Amino acid sequence: MKKKNTSVSRGITKRDPRKDWELYLFLLLPIIYILIFKYVPMGGLVIAFEDYKVRKGIWASEWVGFENFVKFFQSYQFWRVLKNTLILSLYSILVSFPLPIMFALMINSVRNERFKKITQTIVNMPHFISTVVMVGIVFMIFHCTNGIYGNLMHAITGHYPKDLFASPEAFRHFYVWSAVWQNFGWDSIIYTAALSSVDPSYHEAAQIDGASRFKRVIHVDLPTILPTIITMLILRMGSVMTIGFEKVYLMQNSLNLSASEIISTYVYQVGLSADGTGDFSYATAIGMFNNLINFILVVTVNKISKKVSETSLW
Repeated sequence: MKKKNTSVSRGITKRDPRKDWELYLFLLLPIIYILIFKYVPMGGLVIAFEDYKVRKGIWASEWVGFENFVKFFQSYQFWRVLKNTLILSLYSILVSFPLPIMFALMINSVRNERFKKITQTIVNMPHFISTVVMVGIVFMIFHCTNGIYGNLMHAITGHYPKDLFASPEAFRHFYVWSAVWQNFGWDSIIYTAALSSVDPSYHEAAQIDGASRFKRVIHVDLPTILPTIITMLILRMGSVMTIGFEKVYLMQNSLNLSASEIISTYVYQVGLSADGTGDFSYATAIGMFNNLINFILVVTVNKISKKVSETSLW
């Protein structure tokens, strides 16, 4: 019998790292970054179980177990910040998640390439506006006396309108729809890229069968990007409890606090703000609880998706 030539297979499966040292060097930098800024700080989570004192340090501070978590669960702020966080996050998902998908499907149906490029450029531009500038634009438009909205209402009715930024209900709409305006074009890019992989022969076959453009979108385009949609939804559900701190904090004031106080701003309030308690252990416990809920949601949604659609992250 002839011996199998294993030298070729060995050459494919095993490579000398010294030959590709430049690639490993490039890979080393992000690994170091992740280790220093992602994994090393995890050691600080231990202060969530301590009565942390700066002068004593992490290892000398008194161990209190789950006392900080119990304190948060029993606090009158618990249900308020949890409710506000969930309302804002779920509202954002319900509005901002399907819109990029619909936009990608519509722009993919456009045959005029010039119009398509101009439209994509226009809707992508707001994504590059910083959060501070974007909030400033919202204030300039909807301010009750100095904004476009206030001056327009004064010109029509002779009176200035109520301050919308003092309304807890209006805060949620401002937060969600300003995010839609800023990000839906950018978020649609991944779906547009997925739609580029649709085999044109599917559309040709559907046209021969008499399918309209709308039916081809529903029965050809949408099933093609469905795995991408499910993957993005799983990732989005993993951030249900994590809402951008900067934007909420910039739009927050004492009059809309009942709707704008979320977990991330509350953590800042009790841990770092000048008028807060400076309780680092308590703030860390709240943040740890927040991340634990996100982790459970990702695992749960991923498991459900795997059973229902056979699409999952792992």
